[in-house]
Amino acid sequence: MNWFKKLFSKIFGSKPTQDQNNNEFVKEKITPSKKPTSCSKPIKTSTKRLTADVLKKFIPLKNMDEKDLDSLAIKTQIFSKKSILFIQGDKSKEVYYLLSGTVQIQPDSNNSYNIAFDTPVAHLPLNSGKTIGGTATALTEVTLLVVPGELNQLWAIKSDNEEDSYVELNDFELPAELSNHAFFESFSQAYRENKLRLPSLPNVALKLNKAMANEDIGVNEAVDIIHMDSAIVTKLIQVSNSPAYAPVNPITNCHDAVLRLGLEATRNLVMGISLKQLFKCEDKQLMQSMESLWKKSLYLSSLSFVLASETNVINPDDALLAGLVADIGTIPLLHFAEENPSEHPDFKDIESAMPYLRAPVGSLVLHTLGFSKELSAIPHHSEDWFYDKGDKLTLTDIVILAKLHSYISTKKTEGLPYINSIPAYSKLKKGSLDANFSLMILQKTQSRVNSTMQMLS
Repeated sequence: MNWFKKLFSKIFGSKPTQDQNNNEFVKEKITPSKKPTSCSKPIKTSTKRLTADVLKKFIPLKNMDEKDLDSLAIKTQIFSKKSILFIQGDKSKEVYYLLSGTVQIQPDSNNSYNIAFDTPVAHLPLNSGKTIGGTATALTEVTLLVVPGELNQLWAIKSDNEEDSYVELNDFELPAELSNHAFFESFSQAYRENKLRLPSLPNVALKLNKAMANEDIGVNEAVDIIHMDSAIVTKLIQVSNSPAYAPVNPITNCHDAVLRLGLEATRNLVMGISLKQLFKCEDKQLMQSMESLWKKSLYLSSLSFVLASETNVINPDDALLAGLVADIGTIPLLHFAEENPSEHPDFKDIESAMPYLRAPVGSLVLHTLGFSKELSAIPHHSEDWFYDKGDKLTLTDIVILAKLHSYISTKKTEGLPYINSIPAYSKLKKGSLDANFSLMILQKTQSRVNSTMQMLS
């Protein structure tokens, strides 16, 4: 259990931070004896416009158009030491950034962490959701950048527009050290000209997905389609008899399996089982990457399933499929490397490019395969931590939260926002995603992974 708690210190626990003046670690921790009832008043408020260079240090402001930035009534506020900046659970119409000083954030009664202005995490919002994810206390005199909540809507619009552009085969950006490589130039050209070798699903999965999308089919019609693939029939019967569906009597035929599972769950399982066939390469090294990608996808889908189950808002079977397709854009990149063995770079370079290509190529793959618009958008938004489409918890929010959890204990943890600072967190009932809740999610996921692998392998 201790190793889980150590992992959570990176997301919910305390981090040592450096004070600007004495360059020593800030050791003071201010913990109110009880939850404060009101915020402190700033000692100074200014509406003087900050330069674009200053604003562009912060995420997602750095990726916004200057026209959109100019439309926001941004202000700065200075608070004295020990001031209460905002309170966990309160409603907020603003997004907060740290310009100077050090703050302590307390998401629940047992956990807190410190953020200093001159650390990388200070480039992320202290809080960006409509419900405050943690009480903030000034450990020193601090200056806050306060941005109206309209930022979230503007960012969602920009992000959605980028998502649509991927389907239109507009170019994507890579770091200079990668974009100048002949392999990535060739891959980019093949993408723009729609010449990539995109994966295709088995006929039964495509037919069932199309039939359910365009027609009001029943169990009998679904069974007729599924019977085209005996391997999928066998797998569905196996799944329907698994503990996940609490069977009382054993099932021995496809019709009863679909009845027990339900049409939506059946479609998602058929799609998931079929997706496994896409993660294949002849090249041994590339196949190792495919296998690693499949395992990570299974883990993410299991996290998504468990999170959705706990929220009672999103269908867990929809979440399982959404988690499974989040990184599907990597498959065409690995296939392209296999087709161009003399041109493809060092394998580490391919791995470095994956985060930049996952979204545009993934959305294109899912759109081509006939997935819904919501699912086709998952690769683009799965790591868009500050994406906020509205007040209600969505399938995209579940995958974003699952992705954040999936990086715990990996080298990517240090660059992540704290969970309680992102919009998806604020949509959970009563802000239930504290360290104990997350610990329970990871524990449940560990047991869930094995059953998911059995279902989809």
